[in-house]
Amino acid sequence: MATNTESVDLVGDEAATNLARAALFAALVGAFAYVSFPNPLSAGVPITLQVLGVFLAGIMLGPVWGSLSMVLYLAAGAVGAPVFSGGTAGISYLIASPTLGFLWSYPFAAGVIGLVAHRGTSLSEVDAVPTPVLVGAMVAGTAIIYGFGTVGFAVIQYDPWYASLWQAFLVSSLAFVPVEAVKIAAAVGIVKNDAIAAA
Repeated sequence: MATNTESVDLVGDEAATNLARAALFAALVGAFAYVSFPNPLSAGVPITLQVLGVFLAGIMLGPVWGSLSMVLYLAAGAVGAPVFSGGTAGISYLIASPTLGFLWSYPFAAGVIGLVAHRGTSLSEVDAVPTPVLVGAMVAGTAIIYGFGTVGFAVIQYDPWYASLWQAFLVSSLAFVPVEAVKIAAAVGIVKNDAIAAA
């Protein structure tokens, strides 16, 4: 008696590929966290390359998978993988660190960046996205990161936090504008060079 042994795909090839890419970008942001140095304009929040990884995740993966990659990143850090700034980890870092707002903003920022860059939830060709749209997407993502980051910094560092939002913004966000401009330029260069190489 013959036995029928058909293969069953539990996860589609496209979903598996996208999940692997999301995990890769989560790992990239974790690696970028090790590039950390103090900002002379801000004593409480270090400069890292993590935001560059968030930019690239949103642009390269789109809103859905870009956001998921940042959720994977946060989950990895929460369970103990040393992927936060300076190789730190743990759930306490997500609920008690002055940078908690920045970390929690990453899935939202990547989602908005992907949404603006791809003009919707469907992933389009990255090389077809005009440079001004890429820059606008990253500026929108930066605004989200700064918004979450400012509130998180104020909650941890000041009492009462709501009376110190402007001071928190000056220290934790405004002091980083020149650095973010460099990261935006770097992301555009990476995306456009990748597109040229692929062509």
